[in-house]
Amino acid sequence: MNNTQTSSFGLYEATRILVPGFYFASLSAMFFYSFVSRSISFPLEHGYWTVLFLFLVLVSGLTMYAKETTKRRRAFVENQPSAFLQDIVRHYSATNILNEAEARQLYFYILNNFIPPPFHEKVFFFGTVYHIMNQMRRTSFWFAILSIICLAVQIALGIALVDQQGLIFFCLLVCLIYLLNVKYNKADRKMQENYQDQIFWLQMNGDIVKDLFQKYSLSKKGTL
Repeated sequence: MNNTQTSSFGLYEATRILVPGFYFASLSAMFFYSFVSRSISFPLEHGYWTVLFLFLVLVSGLTMYAKETTKRRRAFVENQPSAFLQDIVRHYSATNILNEAEARQLYFYILNNFIPPPFHEKVFFFGTVYHIMNQMRRTSFWFAILSIICLAVQIALGIALVDQQGLIFFCLLVCLIYLLNVKYNKADRKMQENYQDQIFWLQMNGDIVKDLFQKYSLSKKGTL
């Protein structure tokens, strides 16, 4: 992997941390001012709120990044190029079969050293968009549920709707974002198209794949 690819990778990974974190922190701030601050006062200076907001961006972003819940979705798991490698190497050898971890290792080696740079940018870009959109959808969903519960509680306590305008606006906003994300979701389709492009490259470069598989098999035997 050259320096350009390395820097692009770092930029895309940082984006996957900061954008969902910023979105979560922004919704948290809006929820605080529309609901929490009405009953609980936090007499902090403006500078402390800025530090707290940035801290929440980083911590929430890193937490969502570390959980990797988006990688468990069907759109991410199905039709992975590494799974294609597992299938294709069965034609090369009946005994040296790749398991999932080995196929993924060989796939990333091919991706980083043989697949052209434009493919790298596409992989990184659509992978980042996929993760960001799905994290935003999950965050919007849970804030929508939370705001609906808070509205129901305040209505049950006899608080008039006119006194809950901020919370109502917040609830409608996150619900709208969630519904638009679900209805006009292109991230899943683009992820699958991204996989198909990589699989097509592997199909068109079968000689390279076969040669690398044979070298990989020999390297495994050498470590036994």
